[in-house]
Amino acid sequence: MTVKPQRRRRLSRLTTGAAALAAAVGVLAAALPAGAESGAAARDGQGKGQHAQGRTVDVQLLSFNDFHGNLEPPAGSSGEVSRQKPDGSTEKVAAGGAEYLATSLRKARKKSPYTVTAAAGDLVGASPLISGLFHDEPTIEAFNKMDLDVAGVGNHEFDEGREELKRLQDGGCHPKDGCSEDGKVFKGSDFPYLAANVTDEKTGRPILKPYTVWKKKGVKIGFIGVTLEGTPDIVSEEGVKGLKFHDEIKTVDKYAKKLDKMGVKSIVALIHEGGLPAKPEYNYDCDSPGNGDGLSGPITDIAKGISPKVDALVTGHTHEAYACTIPDPSGHARTVTSASSFGKLYTDTTLTYDRRSGDIVRTKVKSANHVVSRKQTKAKDMTALVQHWGKLAEPVANRPIGYISDDIDGRGAETPESPLGDVIGDAQLEFMKPEDKGGAQLALMNPGGIRSDLVYKASEEEGDGVVTYGEGFNVQPFTNMMAAIDLTGKQLITALQQQVSGANEKSPKILQVSGGFGYKLDMSKSGKDRVVADSVKLDGKALDPDKTYRVAMNEFLAGGGDGFPVFKDGKDKLVGKSDLEALEAYFKEHSSKSDPLKPPKADRIEVVGK
Repeated sequence: MTVKPQRRRRLSRLTTGAAALAAAVGVLAAALPAGAESGAAARDGQGKGQHAQGRTVDVQLLSFNDFHGNLEPPAGSSGEVSRQKPDGSTEKVAAGGAEYLATSLRKARKKSPYTVTAAAGDLVGASPLISGLFHDEPTIEAFNKMDLDVAGVGNHEFDEGREELKRLQDGGCHPKDGCSEDGKVFKGSDFPYLAANVTDEKTGRPILKPYTVWKKKGVKIGFIGVTLEGTPDIVSEEGVKGLKFHDEIKTVDKYAKKLDKMGVKSIVALIHEGGLPAKPEYNYDCDSPGNGDGLSGPITDIAKGISPKVDALVTGHTHEAYACTIPDPSGHARTVTSASSFGKLYTDTTLTYDRRSGDIVRTKVKSANHVVSRKQTKAKDMTALVQHWGKLAEPVANRPIGYISDDIDGRGAETPESPLGDVIGDAQLEFMKPEDKGGAQLALMNPGGIRSDLVYKASEEEGDGVVTYGEGFNVQPFTNMMAAIDLTGKQLITALQQQVSGANEKSPKILQVSGGFGYKLDMSKSGKDRVVADSVKLDGKALDPDKTYRVAMNEFLAGGGDGFPVFKDGKDKLVGKSDLEALEAYFKEHSSKSDPLKPPKADRIEVVGK
């Protein structure tokens, strides 16, 4: 990677590649004089700036994940976290926004002279208009200003393909849309993106750096970054073309072994795969039932399998909040953390570094999530950044496209079927129903494609109940093209079963459906048996397994995305305009200032046995 002159300051804090590791070997070979480093934490009786003879130093690891370009505070339930109060009750707390995240991180860093900031993927992608309209350049710029040290890739870093990810790293103007601002070339990220388990199909080599080493005054911590192996199942085919995604455990172990041989004994893995805590409150003690019993999901098996050489796991993807310990293969507790999403939380982990062994003292590791409160002072540089990009996006973002009578929950819905999912399903069916546009009889929408809620009181400037193009974009930011395909009744039932079986068994992905289509879901059963087959009906009639139906969906789903391979078998595919155009057309037809759209009842899928 070409080192840009303006980044030399950053590289003095964080060194990447073979040169860094060669330097690490040289440092290891030299004897470290006792008392050569300054003490770190007040908890060790050593104030900041004082010199000490202590053997250990506390390194502060600040981390977060799944920011998704949310420079502005997320609206509605997407901008809230749940907190458990001392009396056992819970409360919702407004959180997030780059202005507040920057303040939180900068305040936290003042507590320790040894501090490193890391992220576990999905910093970009599925972003609100203020970032997404400019291919997420504003978000990278924001994290440069926040002094992010290192980030692992997530699945959404591949939404626009590897070349666009490389551009976000190295800089340059977008190959199709050009420079976001006249006369200004995008500089790229000051921090390295790590992609250890993503290789080029032809060369077999990682497409980005697999690891990096953070160093300060003799303290060395290695970082390895991986995304989930199943990324091709949840990203468009074009986004992962020519790439291979490898097993998370094997990849982390491979590079942990390499770092260890080169003298880097303290290692943190940035893993874009996550878990599900037993309770949603960010301060829930997930270790209270036992060692890691409060956390389930894919990350638990990964954590139990990764080499003991790795001292901490920073995770993501599930958008959950947890700070747990899970035993490594040798049976020793190891911290596993995730900081929700959208910059609403950050995790503060204390890594006690033994300067003699160069390793982390695991028994002293402490970790906790903290709210990015909106009651604190805004970071002025972030306010300027948000205002700058907001002004550029304003002509597009503020155009009204419809009206609503109340909040319409999408991402924040507490039920598998969301009111906003129903709106989108109806919009897509209506858009693709005419014979010349597809002749659709029903529509299906992947829940992960619904990124936000529609909020009645979004802002004072906008006016209550007004839905702007920017808000519509925040809900559906992928610009997926709509498609209509032929599926048999049997294939449709198989698709419903794939919601709760196979790749989706542990974390079901319940498709949102258009009006007139419905069925019963029995969650007391397991796998595909959860779908009550004879309950599936279209316009009041039982689905005929042998009959062909015309189904509308976005191209991502039609390509088998999100664990629905049966859709790849669809016939007679017709591609239309974008999903956002479908939503805008629906609002134009079904809402006005005097007669706003009402939230649907979300009663198309009957869920029993919960």
